[in-house]
This record gives sequence, structure tokens and C-alpha cells, in this order.
Amino acid sequence: MITPDYCFALATYNQWMNGRLYEVCAAIPDETRKQDQGAFFGSVHGTLNHLLYGDRIWLARFQEKPSSLPPIGQNLYENFDDLRCHREAMDQEILSWAAALSEAWLAQPFQYTSSVDDKTRVLPAWVLVTHLFNHQTHHRGQLTTLLSQLGYDYGATDIPWLPNAPW
Repeated sequence: MITPDYCFALATYNQWMNGRLYEVCAAIPDETRKQDQGAFFGSVHGTLNHLLYGDRIWLARFQEKPSSLPPIGQNLYENFDDLRCHREAMDQEILSWAAALSEAWLAQPFQYTSSVDDKTRVLPAWVLVTHLFNHQTHHRGQLTTLLSQLGYDYGATDIPWLPNAPW
């Protein structure tokens, strides 16, 4: 099982990487950022939107808050500056949420209904939290591939390079 400290470390890493990648993406012309490159969510912009989408839906579930998101695959924000602003707010919310986690909450069963197949599942909360962080890393990996193909350098992405690490 994972621990609250592990979750906070990954939330910190998530915020750091998103900040770095958005800085790189801000230098890309909007037309290029939105150009379909054949990725799962089409473009750099589509992938950034999906990352925010996934975090919003999972955090709403974990916090037992209502969520009114469009169908998966639709952009939340067409304007890059709006997307970036909401990304920064979400990363802060994830950090605050992770800082308040308990081992007891992570160990309990968690029920949710998937927005992909509309099936209700019950899994240990720690498994679904692991999915939240794994999902972020997976799609940031797609994003860094797109950035590389466009000729943009995003630097080191490894956790040991995280400045001011919480460990």
C-alpha cells in the first residue's frame, strides 16, 4: 500500500513537472500547439486538456464533490492561458488534498462510477490514487514525445531532479 507521504511527494512532482512543461508549451505558437500530431488526444493542447480533465474527475471523486465535465476527449479550455491558469489551480488543490490524506482513508474501499463505461467499481482507495498519479505520468510521457517531435527541450523529468523535494 502507498502512504500519505508518497502521495504528497508525487503531488509535488506533478506540480513541478506541469509548471516546467507549461513553460515550454507557452513558447509554442498556438497553431502548432493545437496541430493534430496523431497522438491519443491529437495535439499538445489536447493532451494538456486531458491531463487536467483526468485530475479534475478523480479529485472530485476523492473529495466527494459533484463534477460537471464534458465527455472525455473534449477540450475543457481552448485558450492556452485559461488552461494554464486552471492547471496551476488544480495542482495546488492536489497538493492540499495530498497533504491531508491519511493511511486509513487510503486503505478503505472506494466506490466510483466510470465516465468511460458507466460501470460502478469498488477498489481500495490507494489503488485509485496510484492510478491518478500514474495517469499523469503516462500522459506527460506522451506530451514530452510530442514536444521532442516539435523540437522543444523540456529538460530532465526524473524525480531525483525535483527541487526542494519533500524527503
